[in-house]
Amino acid sequence: MISRSIASVLLLCALSTSHSAIQQTKGDFQDKFRQLEEVLPTPNDYRNAAGEPGKEYWQQKVDYNIDITLDEDKRRISGTQTVTYTNNSPYRLKYLWVQLEQNRFKKDSIAERSAAFGGIGRRGPKTQLPSGDKPARISMAELRRNQFYDDVEIGYELSDIVDSNGNALDFIVNGAQMRIDLPTPLQSGESFEYSLKYAYNVLEENAVVARAGYEHFPDDVRKGGNDIFLFAQWFPRVAAYSDYEAWHNKEFLGRGEFTLEFGDYDVKMTVPADHIVASTGILQNPDDVLTQTQKERLKKAETAKRPVFVVTAAEALANEAQGTSKSKTWHFNAVNVRDFAWASSRKFMWDAKGFDQGGDVQPLVMAMSYFPKEGGELWRKYSTESVIHAMEVYSRYTFDYPYPTSISVNGPVGGMEYPMITFNGPRTKLNKDDTRTYTLAEKRFLLGVVIHEVGHNYFPMIVNSDERQWTWMDEGLNSFLDGVAGREWDPQIPWGVEPRDIVPYMKSNVQVPIMTQSDSVLKLGPNAYTKPAAALNILREVILGRELFDFAFKEYSVRWQDKRPTPSDFFRTMEEASGVDLDWFWRGWFYTTDHVDISIDRVYKLELDTLNPEIDLKRRRQEEADEPSSLFVERNKQEGRKLWVDLNKDIKDFYDTHDRFTVTNKDRNKYAQMLEDLDPNERKALERAIKEKQNYYVMNFSNLGGLVMPILLELTYTNGKKEHLELPAEIWRRSPKAVSKLLITDKGKELKSVVVDAGWETADVDVNNNHYPRQIISSRIEAFKKEKGKKRVSKDLMHEFETKLKDPKKGFHKK
Repeated sequence: MISRSIASVLLLCALSTSHSAIQQTKGDFQDKFRQLEEVLPTPNDYRNAAGEPGKEYWQQKVDYNIDITLDEDKRRISGTQTVTYTNNSPYRLKYLWVQLEQNRFKKDSIAERSAAFGGIGRRGPKTQLPSGDKPARISMAELRRNQFYDDVEIGYELSDIVDSNGNALDFIVNGAQMRIDLPTPLQSGESFEYSLKYAYNVLEENAVVARAGYEHFPDDVRKGGNDIFLFAQWFPRVAAYSDYEAWHNKEFLGRGEFTLEFGDYDVKMTVPADHIVASTGILQNPDDVLTQTQKERLKKAETAKRPVFVVTAAEALANEAQGTSKSKTWHFNAVNVRDFAWASSRKFMWDAKGFDQGGDVQPLVMAMSYFPKEGGELWRKYSTESVIHAMEVYSRYTFDYPYPTSISVNGPVGGMEYPMITFNGPRTKLNKDDTRTYTLAEKRFLLGVVIHEVGHNYFPMIVNSDERQWTWMDEGLNSFLDGVAGREWDPQIPWGVEPRDIVPYMKSNVQVPIMTQSDSVLKLGPNAYTKPAAALNILREVILGRELFDFAFKEYSVRWQDKRPTPSDFFRTMEEASGVDLDWFWRGWFYTTDHVDISIDRVYKLELDTLNPEIDLKRRRQEEADEPSSLFVERNKQEGRKLWVDLNKDIKDFYDTHDRFTVTNKDRNKYAQMLEDLDPNERKALERAIKEKQNYYVMNFSNLGGLVMPILLELTYTNGKKEHLELPAEIWRRSPKAVSKLLITDKGKELKSVVVDAGWETADVDVNNNHYPRQIISSRIEAFKKEKGKKRVSKDLMHEFETKLKDPKKGFHKK
């Protein structure tokens, strides 16, 4: 602290003003609190100003009836589908747009042709541009990917696109989309039915990274090995049509996920007879595809304390060793879902446990996991249990889980979500002694990915946001809630949603606003997952508090259950339901790349002048006497030099006994007049202030990052006690770059130090300027021994030429 006495406490205002003036220059003022309504779409009868569906809200409905056959040997599916499209919009439609995501992987697709070599993003790490004397690089994975494209015909084969009367429909395929022209415009309230045949070669997921596909296990006992098939984006899906964008026909480029309509599904999958199928929906023909024992185990699982195996490890192992030329048809039905996915393999174990949710919506939910022997003990212990934990927590903050099943499937996809079913990748490791173990990282990965992907049932499978346009609306909200669920599972696991977790990204040069469209985001993980999750964590814990936040978040979830919200609906609902103006928060966190960096620059300790010259001038004389004397004077004393005034004491005048701190009668008259001019209340206030001898502290803060936030203060006093003080974000309203705050403490309560955001609650990127007085910055230094001959390494050609050649049959040690 800087201790200083001033003539009047009124000068505190001057200190505050001057600090702001230093930071603020003419013409550069930014209104960080400007109304967000200037940016958001105008409310209307479809979406009102409160952020809820309007009185004329509508959405389309698309029903599918699909018969599909899996040719395991050819790794190919083929089938027919009948689609019923209901136009609930007030507009007539001349055509339908259909998404053909399998075409995204064709070499002539926009996605493939626009992939940059060595660029930032999904393909970036697999290729690197040359740098200096280092050559360009291409990963083995990228080589494998390109070779798969060369060897396999990719994309949909479409035929027999006809209406309900069998009449051929005009259509055009445009990359990963297809437009079907209607014979006559489809009027509001009408339905149109069409059917088509399609087929495609299933992608190898480990080669292509496609969110779905097959994984081959060549080392299985069965001749030729086995496959796990994961099917998603596996049928031509009608694009969404909404009030705010009309047709959502932005082509799938691989990153921005999916925007779909709700509908009813009736799906029949014909697969090898020894396959086990996991799927969206309810199994309609259990008597045809399950044994009596399996049905009894499922029934037992409804009330079991721990998961019950429907297909045991031994049964799965025996099953995967065989094979069959026969087939079975599994029949599933799903009502009011926005998508449909499934998995099929003879390798699957299958366990289940009933989740007694209670309530009227879906009292019993069957949580189930399907996994091969490679999943092992890790999956047996944790997959189904974490499925249930996710539903327990998410339903508390949103709404009851509405589906009859919630499934976790192990396969080649690291993590992906669909209604009632998720694909999750973590596995055990096979050791040389044929045992299976897993690392702590793999365990944490499984828990995190299952909770996250099951959570996606809520966002966006039920709260049906537009993933392709605003990825954060499902990934960010879901990451926030999976962080809540995860920390309720085990807070020692790093869930990656704390404010401190987003600091490196927020001060990086690859940050873009959260509101950026998915395909244009440079770093999707921190942008769409971590940053919005951390922002909501701050909104809940720091700005609104849990009670207000939880009420508003649940209100948003319930309002938009089974409907399609936009960002404005979320922003408006959170404000309207919490009763707090959050425009500054949405604008700063979601529309800019500003970061949090609040510095405490100075702390002034001020004492109130009594204005009585008898007291104040005496004190000022003492303060001057206490100041360090001149180095010149001190050294003269040390040398024994005599002063002229001491050598000539016979020469004196008035000023030898008086100085500028001498009290004069004029000073006394002025003081008396000042007291006379005060009204009774002013005089009483001054006398009380003088008597109480309180401490006046002025704290100066700078906003170096641009993002306005509350200032969280930890105040430590000389008696060892601490206090916490929160200055709301509104303190920056008139001066967004610098502000000052007055703190008054009682006599004897001396301030020792001040820390901004001591608990790392606001994602402040530089904690070193958060301390006053400043602290020594702690770090580490590592000692090392300089290695000789490191300048240039050359091959010992003579020695390497004579090295014994290893026998490949004996195997090599894998690094």
